[in-house]
Amino acid sequence: MISLQHIDEVIAAGPYSDDWSSLAGMQIPDWFRDAKFGIFTHWGLYTVPEYSNEWYSRNMYIKGYPAYEHHIKTYGKQKDFGYKDFIKLFTAPHFDPDEWLDRFVDAGAKYYFPVAEHHDGFQMYSSELSRFNAVQMGPKRDIIGELRKATLQRGLHFAASNHRAEHWWFMGHGREFDSDITGDLKRGDFYWPAMPEPDNQDIYSTPAPTQEFLEDWMLRVCEFIDNYRPELLYFDWWVQHVSFKPYIRKVAAYYYNRGVEWGMKTAICYKEDGMAWGTGLFDVERGSAANPKWYPWQTDSSVARNSWCYTDSLDYKPVSEILVGLIDAVSKNGNMLLNVGPRADGSIAPHDAEILAVIGRWMRRYGEGIYGTRPWKAAGEGPTASVEGGFADLDASVWTSHDFRFTAKNGDVYAFQLAPKAGEEVVIKGFAEFEEKDRPLFHGQVKRVELLGQGGVPFTIDQAGMHLPPADPVDDLPVGYKIVIE
Repeated sequence: MISLQHIDEVIAAGPYSDDWSSLAGMQIPDWFRDAKFGIFTHWGLYTVPEYSNEWYSRNMYIKGYPAYEHHIKTYGKQKDFGYKDFIKLFTAPHFDPDEWLDRFVDAGAKYYFPVAEHHDGFQMYSSELSRFNAVQMGPKRDIIGELRKATLQRGLHFAASNHRAEHWWFMGHGREFDSDITGDLKRGDFYWPAMPEPDNQDIYSTPAPTQEFLEDWMLRVCEFIDNYRPELLYFDWWVQHVSFKPYIRKVAAYYYNRGVEWGMKTAICYKEDGMAWGTGLFDVERGSAANPKWYPWQTDSSVARNSWCYTDSLDYKPVSEILVGLIDAVSKNGNMLLNVGPRADGSIAPHDAEILAVIGRWMRRYGEGIYGTRPWKAAGEGPTASVEGGFADLDASVWTSHDFRFTAKNGDVYAFQLAPKAGEEVVIKGFAEFEEKDRPLFHGQVKRVELLGQGGVPFTIDQAGMHLPPADPVDDLPVGYKIVIE
């Protein structure tokens, strides 16, 4: 069994030590910058009610919340049917890891990120630290182990996500009335520690997690690292709480040292300022960047605006919006990690499956301008600007046929028209005829232009820009051009 002594021994063996100056020597895995597109899945015990969102385990214990009333109406009072009672309903009869990964590969993903443990504390993998895991309870299968095997068999990179930090307070509201979250909870109990919820946006909030909880968090993460060897590890936002700092440094040193031992580069994805700059991979939740970044980064987004897990009331995004988010991130040196939420029974919902299929068809045609590319001298042109920072995708942006994003590879430039209009001539201003007094983005000679997946197209260049014939888009999806330079 993993121990604190073992963690210290791995850190002491180096080369990384548990201080920011040492951890800043890490390097992002080489494959990440070329991969561009990955799949995230939120699937676990919280999916069983298929109601509202993945915070059901917290919200069902807060009087006045819709989930509280829904729970009583559907399952009975919380003292008689608590969150733990969903375990016996989580049998996942239709879970097929090969089917999932076939869909993800078909969608064009190059890496896969399942959530291994969410805020609710139910582990989707085998663990010696808690019996509340998917191997011993519920489906009685090593969900993460099976997904890892299917991922690697298909040549994708395997990563994993841990959201346990918030468990310190996530079940605490159940102590405020007569529910099944009562009594003297001890380490190892499912609901432990169920502390009062602080202002969870205050990274100095008190009471801070205890040493016992923080050590348990660290042990769980390091046990998972050893047993499942993810190439990337993702933490949710609450690890930026000041109390976690010494422990996340230890986890990072342990993980990066293990990566050296295994002969593979590893990186921790973190949000906001959960880690010191340069000690991991910067992630923007549901967000974007206004301008290209000199460093590789990632946006994690979802097929729906209102939940990360499957529910019966998802507000799905149109595929065109998802693809614009991908293109926009890639043009600015970023990747997109796109979440889908499988149903409680383990199946991929029909609409989610169709979204993945449409993305896959688009990627097979236009992926040349996505995979392995780098930012060009400008990310794009047009009247619509991206919003810097997180949660920008909660409101849909309205793009125009004049909005373009650029990428570059092998000396060529790729131009994506984000919202093409059928029958409308395409004009790219950045490739206008050269004038000394008003230089466009591009000053050289264009050899030819190709509509990706179709072949060469005629073009002319004048002072207004490069003129191309209408692309006649399918389903209003973005279109991409390859501009070959003389």
